[in-house]
Amino acid sequence: MAKVIGLGGIFFKSRDPKALSEWYARHLGLPVDDWGGVRFDEDEQRKGYTLWSAFAADTDYFAPSAQPYMINFRVDDLDGLLAQLRDAGVTVDENVQDSEFGRFGWIMDPEGTRVELWQPPG
Repeated sequence: MAKVIGLGGIFFKSRDPKALSEWYARHLGLPVDDWGGVRFDEDEQRKGYTLWSAFAADTDYFAPSAQPYMINFRVDDLDGLLAQLRDAGVTVDENVQDSEFGRFGWIMDPEGTRVELWQPPG
């Protein structure tokens, strides 16, 4: 049987795609290619995985964002990255959650989208 084997991409609308791509490159280190996007090749030495998950229409998990989606990025040093982002003036949620699945923190991008940062467990 044919089946899905992973996440193929995250696609979303932006008021200014070039500026938003530059913001993600500068603040989160995304290696944006000339075509305007990022390709994440799998790395067996990198812990973690990619998820796809539907949330209830009335969830407040994405709040305070009004967007109908949230992006989750794997990170290697959550505390270090959150400190860098605060220093750069990025809106950082002071809540950091530790769980059996790892550590989670959140920021807002310049277009009001909540971004989840995930450091997988050691």
